[in-house]
Amino acid sequence: MFNLKANRSLTSNVSTRYFSFSALYTAQGIPEGITFFAIPAWLAMNGKSPLEIAAFVGVIGIPWSFKLFIAPLMDRFTFLAMGRKRPWVIFGQLGLILSFLSIGFVSDPLNNHSGLMITGFLISFFGAFQDVATDGMAVDVIPADEQARANGLMWGSKTIGISLSLVIGTALINSIGFTLAIASLSIVVALIMLVPVFFTERPGEKIMPWSKGQAAEDSKQTQLRSWSQILKSLYRVVKLRSSIIFCIASFIIGIMYGLVDTLLPIFTIQELGWSNTTFSQVFSVTSIIAGFLGMFIGGYLVDYFGKLKMLTLYLAIITILIAVFAFLNNLWANTTVMYGFILCYYTLYTFLCIAVFASAMHLCWKTVAATQFTLYMAISNMGRAAGATLLGVLKTSFSWEYVFLFIAVLPLTMAVMMQFISFSKHRIRVDAFKILNKVLVTPQIIKD
Repeated sequence: MFNLKANRSLTSNVSTRYFSFSALYTAQGIPEGITFFAIPAWLAMNGKSPLEIAAFVGVIGIPWSFKLFIAPLMDRFTFLAMGRKRPWVIFGQLGLILSFLSIGFVSDPLNNHSGLMITGFLISFFGAFQDVATDGMAVDVIPADEQARANGLMWGSKTIGISLSLVIGTALINSIGFTLAIASLSIVVALIMLVPVFFTERPGEKIMPWSKGQAAEDSKQTQLRSWSQILKSLYRVVKLRSSIIFCIASFIIGIMYGLVDTLLPIFTIQELGWSNTTFSQVFSVTSIIAGFLGMFIGGYLVDYFGKLKMLTLYLAIITILIAVFAFLNNLWANTTVMYGFILCYYTLYTFLCIAVFASAMHLCWKTVAATQFTLYMAISNMGRAAGATLLGVLKTSFSWEYVFLFIAVLPLTMAVMMQFISFSKHRIRVDAFKILNKVLVTPQIIKD
């Protein structure tokens, strides 16, 4: 018989883990689909310049770099009776709902560039906030042998959330107007907030502050109680060779993400003559396909063949795909070629993200999981913001062919760097830290 009380704990039930994190990642995808894709496509459709659109995308990408400052707060402070990260997930989700609603009330958004950027910045801030808390909770409660499959479901869900919000958001913006469109989609984000409210991290924890329950012993043992412990622990694990290489590689691939995401709506609408509706439909359909493939295949491929092999393979294929596309400029107007390129890129992008996330989780030490994982993601997002801003500069100086060739160099560089990472040696070093962590944390727990 199904035990509701037992199965609402993330550490107790694999189905609960997969469902909860898939739902939370879908919630992240909805505002991202609107801010990073639907609005830029809408601006491009209304004649805004690549420099203006790139500036908007660059600004809303900045808060994702703030994750590095948010994560230590979550590792240091929490309400353990409700879990190590779950209270922060609920708070971030609430902020995301309110900020997402706010963008719908910007007066004359098409010509109010400053207002659009400010509200977009707020959405990204709370989106990043919720992302940090969700990722930290995932590293805490998902066993190592489930990380690749879980990341497949999580990233696939986020991709589907982005895609559906883009196509539905674009249709609503064009039919009922900007304000009502955003307000309508924010309702879905609000409904997903019920997930972290209903489920707990570990058995026996409180659902809400006024509920019955108590902090789990595992949470007490893992929680650090001072800034010095957090900083020392983070430095201890980040200074390892594999961590350093992964940080640099994450920034480089982030530049590629930012360039391509910002480029596509501008390139297809202003260069190829698509409408914003056509772009949103093509992007959404291809991304949904990529999302489903990532959910059901991506994680298993990483589990079966290994993180390093799949990372190298994905990066190599992406390099070839973009480089070949750069030389096919006489076929860019061919819809089959363009559709095929977008489908192949976003399928590979989804698979690559799954492998990157699983690799980042594997490099993490649970004691500072939120901060360390966020460090990797923040560095990648810094690269994404740099890439979005860089597009305006590149397009001003070079033709589209050279822009694509520049982009193709980035995954090739990361592929080379990945060969210098040893996940097994890194894991041995991290596991050895557990003994030292007990020496650091236990006296503080006794004192408290």
